[in-house]
Amino acid sequence: MDTHDTRRSAEHFLNLIKESHRGKFKVYIGMSAGVGKTYRMLQEAHQLLDAGVDVRIGYIETHGRAETEALVAGLPLVPRRKLFYKGKELEEMDTQGIINLHPEIVVVDELAHTNIEGSENPKRWQDVMQILDAGISVISAINIQHIESLNEQVQEITGVEVHERVPDSVLAMADEVVNIDLTAEDLIDRLKAGKIYKPEKIQTALNNFFRQEHILQLRELALKEVALRVEKKVENEITVNTAQLHGRILAVIDSSEKRARKVIRKTARMATHLNAGFTVLYVQSDREAPDRIPLARQRYLINNFNLAQELGGEVMRVHSNKHIDAIVEACIDRKISNVCISKPEFSLYSLIITAIRLRFLLNRLSRLNIDLTILS
Repeated sequence: MDTHDTRRSAEHFLNLIKESHRGKFKVYIGMSAGVGKTYRMLQEAHQLLDAGVDVRIGYIETHGRAETEALVAGLPLVPRRKLFYKGKELEEMDTQGIINLHPEIVVVDELAHTNIEGSENPKRWQDVMQILDAGISVISAINIQHIESLNEQVQEITGVEVHERVPDSVLAMADEVVNIDLTAEDLIDRLKAGKIYKPEKIQTALNNFFRQEHILQLRELALKEVALRVEKKVENEITVNTAQLHGRILAVIDSSEKRARKVIRKTARMATHLNAGFTVLYVQSDREAPDRIPLARQRYLINNFNLAQELGGEVMRVHSNKHIDAIVEACIDRKISNVCISKPEFSLYSLIITAIRLRFLLNRLSRLNIDLTILS
């Protein structure tokens, strides 16, 4: 065995050790607030405590719901950390305190929460990753609208853009994903009974997010998401390298903000369904050199590169004035099986040029047996 093989074997063994020492991760997913995720986590915590397991509450948000608050009683709590922000004393989860106490399992609510400025990590899901790496198992919860790759779909359904989001790569790490399901009628009844929001907020919620057609579509999204995660878990436990069978997907983006973001999210979802990896390619021409491209577009690019990496993708930035050649070279280099692009923005002036370029790209990819997907 040569030096390279020895090093690779040692790294593999080290990774196995790290994985065995890492905590287990369970996530409850719901279609919206009020379906009972926190309630279910607390029920499970009581069952674990009764079985003699060292389980602690790292952070729970009861939202003043009497049923939920009653279940907190009797469960050992890790005291929250106090922080001063803009002259106010606020509380956050004490991540280091949890690691120091080192219980077997910790319950952490609201995975998508943004931490107060000055916290060690910007996001609670990053705190959870830190706790898992310390060998502590975590039970957590998230609403479907907070999953990064579903952001546009949720916005189309509800008309609301959700800003607190969790990367899909975090959910992919979960050892168990459980759907907390409720019919639209039951959820609306809970809302009207004052079990979700305070009385003054009920009518506003019914007129907006909690309309029945919205709930039905979000419920479908939640059911599909959990089914997908379970399917991926089963596939990943099979020894056949399915990612190798499906190849890799290439998302080609420009320096736009929303169009590029949609291409990245849709490609990430496609890659998850196919259990394939994906690469995001940006071809920078002379016209888009740093000294020529507007500062806002540079910021969009950086944000979109970060989004691609958060969703588990690889980022390629290539300088070339031959756009199609650069795409084809990337396909060959990364063994791409499918290329995703956004729908071309046709104008009367550019119609012929765009059609010719698209046909040229299609012909080049076809000869390499690579599919082209045009995303809406």
